[in-house]
Amino acid sequence: MRLCSHIQRFLYNMAYKWTHKLILSLSISSFFPPNFLTMKMVILILFAALLVMIIWVWRMVNWVWIRPRKLEVCFRKQGLKGHSYTTLYGDTKEMAELTKQAKLKPMRLNDDILPRVLPFHHYTLNKYGNNCFAWIGPEPRIFIMEPELITEIVTNNNIFKKPKPAPLVKLLVSGIASYEDQKWAKHRKILNTAFYTEKLKCMVPAMHKSCEDMINKWEILLCNKNKSCELDVHPYFEDLTSDVISRTAFGSSYEEGMRIFHLQKELAELTRQAFQSVYIPGWRFLPTKRNRRMKAIDNELKDILRKLVSKRETSMNLGEAQDDLLGILLKSNVKEIQENGSKCGMTTDEVIEECKVFYFSGQESSSNLLVWTMVLLSVHQNWQIRAREEVQQVFQNNKPDFEGLNRLKIVTMILNEVLRLYPPAPYIVRKANQETKLGKLIIPPEVTLAIPTIFVHHNQELWGDDVKEFKPERFSQGIANATKNRLCYLPFSWGPRNCIGNNFAMMETKIALAMMLQRFAFELSPSYTHAPTYVVTVQPQCGAHLVLTKL
Repeated sequence: MRLCSHIQRFLYNMAYKWTHKLILSLSISSFFPPNFLTMKMVILILFAALLVMIIWVWRMVNWVWIRPRKLEVCFRKQGLKGHSYTTLYGDTKEMAELTKQAKLKPMRLNDDILPRVLPFHHYTLNKYGNNCFAWIGPEPRIFIMEPELITEIVTNNNIFKKPKPAPLVKLLVSGIASYEDQKWAKHRKILNTAFYTEKLKCMVPAMHKSCEDMINKWEILLCNKNKSCELDVHPYFEDLTSDVISRTAFGSSYEEGMRIFHLQKELAELTRQAFQSVYIPGWRFLPTKRNRRMKAIDNELKDILRKLVSKRETSMNLGEAQDDLLGILLKSNVKEIQENGSKCGMTTDEVIEECKVFYFSGQESSSNLLVWTMVLLSVHQNWQIRAREEVQQVFQNNKPDFEGLNRLKIVTMILNEVLRLYPPAPYIVRKANQETKLGKLIIPPEVTLAIPTIFVHHNQELWGDDVKEFKPERFSQGIANATKNRLCYLPFSWGPRNCIGNNFAMMETKIALAMMLQRFAFELSPSYTHAPTYVVTVQPQCGAHLVLTKL
């Protein structure tokens, strides 16, 4: 590695030296005959261009061949196992093929979803063991499964940082999710105010309204079907959570936020395709069909959100403040600027990026949690009955209130178990910004570490022989007792960079689930196809067909 850097430094010095000579020759042009000068300038320009080309070629060779080979030797010396590096592509071809094959057929109705959700990761971890590595193009990823090492990674964000996403991936989610150090701390401080308990309480009526609208649609369908009908609940939950985030974040209904929802959904699928391709520097500038579409979506999203932000700022200037997420964010930002100066606040573009995070993260995680909860309660009717009895005991037939949500012990156990089996994000990625010791491993700088959350959640050594079974009772004494105080449960990440909206998502899910349990009984439809898949989050590929019965 040091030899490579010395060579690169030498080439840079040569390029600088000859460029300097070129500039000097131009500055003393009046002392030489025209023919001599022209020839000398041409030679110098060609030589400088050649040096630039040599540097570029060297960097490409180092990125594609030399560095991966050196890293592979380093890993194997430390006992890590993995596939041999394949030039440029690494394991991406096999990863794409296994994913394609997994999606072609559904699976049996059980919770052993790993071979279908992340087939390549499942194959690699089974073949090489817990601490192994894989290649995403020329970039290696070391899989980390031990709770002690996971704790060190997610709590030490001075060394283990989020890797910079590929430029096209940044179009989907940027904002606080991609920031580091002071910029991350600044945004986290400003955003935190929107998720304080007293602010969340104010959002309960908006959530009631969104849930009531969805339930009314279901009741109309049931009235026309003799109080029982089959329904794919997945698109309804996507609409519901989009409606909730539209109301709580922007004060608008789903109809106004519908365009944002559909654009981000399309962008998520295009991003998934980008994840499965080898990232080549500069490729995003090529006018491919996917690149053009992703950029067009990004421009339209920014335009919609810029208008929303501008409209809200105008309202604030007129004294018409609103206590939704955007209003709280803007007030917090103004306060921070007034107290500490403009450098401590967010720009308009940064506010827009945070709005994109609100919408995408708030919609995706909650809708998937709801759909898998309904599926599992349809399979395990005894837990559906217990959850309904608890909801009736706490709320009777009234709308769920904030204080009562904290008394839903059985519902909380159920949701924790659903998040264990079907976490929204199946893995967490960090990158070491310097050479560092992690357990017995020496991690070279700029090497990516992947914590496969879903595999940790399904690890028999950590959770016991019943790890693949739906057993909410394992959380009856809380998360710490269920995990035996080891970090093996992290559906919303952990440490300083845990998900800022986890309490929002849990509150929304509890309200929706409680209101559905009050009105309906549900079971799996004969047409239900169990096909969990990974598209940015873990979601049902073939929908979630249930039979609803009005109570």
